[in-house]
This record gives sequence, structure tokens and C-alpha cells, in this order.
Amino acid sequence: MRALTWLRLAALSICVLVAPAAAAPPNVAARVMQLDRRTTWTEVSATPVGFKTHHPQGMVRIGPDTFVSSVEILTYTKRYPTPQGGFDRDQGAGRGHLFRIGPDGALLGDLVLGEGAIYHPGGLDFDGEFLWVAVAEYRPNSASIIYRVDPRSLRAVEVLRVADHIGAVAYDRERQALIGVNWGGRAFYRWPMRRGWPVAGARAKPIANRASYVDYQDCHFVGGRRMLCSGLASYPTPMAGFSFTLGGFELVDVDDFRPTWQAPVSLWTKAGRAMTQNPFFVEATPRGLRASFMPDDNRSTIFVYEAVLD
Repeated sequence: MRALTWLRLAALSICVLVAPAAAAPPNVAARVMQLDRRTTWTEVSATPVGFKTHHPQGMVRIGPDTFVSSVEILTYTKRYPTPQGGFDRDQGAGRGHLFRIGPDGALLGDLVLGEGAIYHPGGLDFDGEFLWVAVAEYRPNSASIIYRVDPRSLRAVEVLRVADHIGAVAYDRERQALIGVNWGGRAFYRWPMRRGWPVAGARAKPIANRASYVDYQDCHFVGGRRMLCSGLASYPTPMAGFSFTLGGFELVDVDDFRPTWQAPVSLWTKAGRAMTQNPFFVEATPRGLRASFMPDDNRSTIFVYEAVLD
């Protein structure tokens, strides 16, 4: 009887984890298109994460849990005086992680991803069944491995290798295609998929990004042939003698990769770090949007903000 009860509880836990409601609602894009510089974001919670998170990169929420990719840096990369072999820096060393975090900030799972010099996970997405995450060398114009991960077991399957640094991925659930974004979001890739694998013989070519006021760090497919990307960029103020960092959201058409809506996110931590520094996840609410952020390294906090929109 005890064994049967345990199995029933385990089955219930799995059902909650992969519930269809975890996917982004179809009106997220419409809500985002109501954002502008005047939008007011109100903090509704701040949950300290109860373990060392290293340098977080991407985030999705599935049921009550949050999945976060992160890079643990063991040796920092060093820039070359002049480029060598097409690279501006060496490989450095590190370890890639995919964390499963409970609603109280506790660590529920830790999957190590990558191999050798490929140790830097980027932004990730959830297709309703699997997580998708790219792990790359920690330098531009390098190499990446894209994994499909079962969120229930945290088992990863290598799906694709790319001769570029892929810093974020999004899964087009309407047309069954994987979208890749390279270093800084300067170019896009699109790989047609069939049953979770790239279509045989299909080779994606980089498509230039037409927007440049922020560098994309994390992206999620939100329906209607669009993905939502978040990122940031630093801008110098020569007269004041310092730089400031601005973050923002961009809706991108996944067919032609043109930005369809851009909005700054004027939120910073107490330490001055842009809230859109890497991981984010956006959900629609009856009255607007709820956005989750995790901008700080090592001693991280999951911040949740809401915006009430007309």
C-alpha cells in the first residue's frame, strides 16, 4: 500500500511539472505590445536562492519550479593582443549547469552540460515537453552543442552542433523549428525540426539582426510566429565619466527576424545591475504581465514584477 501511494504521488508530481499551462499563454505577445517607456512595474516578490548560482544565463518556469542555466567559471578567458585563429580571446575553463529550483529557492536538481571548452550555457526555452538549451565556448565565433532536456528526469540528449557561439535558443512550436541567437544576438539561425531532430540535410545560415540597442541574453517563443527576447547593453556617458546599463524586451518575428515591438525595462537591483541581465521569463496575467528575473551572480534572488496594462 505504501509503495502504491508513493507511485501515485510521483505520478501526480510529474503531471504538475509538464502541465500545458506552463507554456507561455497566447496573449503574451499582445500584452508585450502594450509596454512602453511609461510602463510601471511593481515588485510582488523577491525569493533568495539557497545555493551558489554562479553566473545565471536563462530561465523558464514549469509549474511551481524554475529552471535556470548557469556557467561556473573556473578560469576566466583572456583577450589576445591581436586575434589568433579568428578568436579574440582564449577558451578559459568552466562548467555548465542547468538548475531546477523549487518555489522556496531550494535546489532540486543540477544537470552538468557541455564538454571540454564548450561549457557556457545560454538562454533556454520550453516546448511544452522538453527544455532546449545551447552550450557554447565562452567566446564569439566559436562552437556550440544544443541539447534537449527532459525536465522530469534532467536527462539531456545532444541534438545539434553549430560552428558558432549560440547564446540563446527558442523553440517555434507552431512550425516545429529551433531558433538560435548568436553572441550578443547579432544574428539568428533557424533549424527545421522533425520529431525533435533537425531535418536531414537542412543547414541554417546566419541572418543579421536588424535591431541593436540591446544584446539578447534569453529568448522564449510566445506564439503567433513571434519570440520574446530580453537583454541589455552598456552606454558610456563621456561627460559624466561613467557608463549606464539599459535593459529591454523585444518581440521578434521568427519568419523574417524583424523586431515587431521594442520596450525598455527600467528596473535595476540595489547594486545597480539591470534586471534584464540574462535570465527572464514572462507570463500573462488577467490584467497585464508578470515578469521573473534573476540578475545577480552567486547569491541570486528571483525577482517577480507585475505590470498592469489597459
